[in-house]
Amino acid sequence: MTIASSRPRSVAVVGMGYVGLPTALALHEAGARTIGLDVSTERLRTITSGEPDLVDADRERLARARHDPGFQLTEDETRLAEADAVIVCVPTPLDDHLSPELSPLRAACRAVVEHARPGQTLILTSTSFVGTTRQLLVEPLADRGFEVGSDIFVAFSPERIDPGRPDHTQQETPRVVGGPTPQCATAARAVLGLLTPMLHEVSSAEAAELTKLYENSFRAVNIALANEFAEICGTLELDPIEITRAAATKPYGFLAFYPGPGVGGHCIPCDPHYLLWQLKAVRVTAPLVTQAMTLISDRPQRVVARTLETLSHAGRGVAGARVVVVGASYKPGVADLRESSALEIIADLLARGAKVDYYDPMVDRLALDGGRVLESVTEPHGTDWDLALVHTTHPGHDYSWVGHCPIVLDATYTFTDAPERALV
Repeated sequence: MTIASSRPRSVAVVGMGYVGLPTALALHEAGARTIGLDVSTERLRTITSGEPDLVDADRERLARARHDPGFQLTEDETRLAEADAVIVCVPTPLDDHLSPELSPLRAACRAVVEHARPGQTLILTSTSFVGTTRQLLVEPLADRGFEVGSDIFVAFSPERIDPGRPDHTQQETPRVVGGPTPQCATAARAVLGLLTPMLHEVSSAEAAELTKLYENSFRAVNIALANEFAEICGTLELDPIEITRAAATKPYGFLAFYPGPGVGGHCIPCDPHYLLWQLKAVRVTAPLVTQAMTLISDRPQRVVARTLETLSHAGRGVAGARVVVVGASYKPGVADLRESSALEIIADLLARGAKVDYYDPMVDRLALDGGRVLESVTEPHGTDWDLALVHTTHPGHDYSWVGHCPIVLDATYTFTDAPERALV
């Protein structure tokens, strides 16, 4: 069969989450008939209503796409056979033992393989261990009688979505792509060219898979170092942000990472564990990555400890202290609570007897382990609390009230709206 080197007329995207939905919208904008598949009726209803958490540009794309017959949402897996190309964008979280929880990915790939037809290009984008593409797509397709690279094409191209950052568009972000054969990579390039003209081809799907794990392990190690340097700066009574910005003026050999209250979201707290899990199975260690992930995991507890120290210096114990956590999402500009350090911090302070509220204009409510639900304060007044712990601040919102709190503990190291503040 001829290699699928021409751009596809139709693309199905499996998974309508923070990666899949923007990807589907970008494909539709590029002129492809787009099918968005998700197993969650509630998620599809949220998208149809125009209410998902998106940057402004994607929200505008959704407004244009919602009533266009060339953009369709469905729970029907059989419709995958209609598409010239299928892109898999489902979550790859961890279980309670920090091992890959692959059931969503396995189910998605199983559906893709079941409904695959000759001539299709199938691209996996979900972060996973090295060999996932081969194990979940290439080998099952071969079992069905397909010859991968001849009558069907498979590739891996890790997603590089940066939630809440409108300046990091898909169009301007290079994509890495690798397939089991050169023909597969060529076919995948034709599909991914709808998203960005900047494509970097590697020798195999496995090389592309490890590329993504390296990217986020790099970030994890440097975030751990940035937090450590913040502690060093505190000891030496220096500003870690000033030091980092000064170091970043060097045009080579340095990349700025900034300290904070913890690491959340879909990538850094999870992805390096996929690598560590795979290495453990073959009795190989990665001490630097392992230590970085331990430090990242311990960071919320350091914030809690600093909260107790700060209250103590003010002559207060934590039991009965009124604390407001400013910002609950894991990063500015998004309403995403996945792996947010705020959840652990709030739960720990409550367990220690503090009276904890939170304020987040983008997160109306949050659920803690154990089922307790908190709702965001709607009209905050700084004098209502003994201490404000600044965790996340969103652009475009007024936080001047925080400065009226008797004690402000800044875990972002960048909050300047308080006359006096302590740092984590």
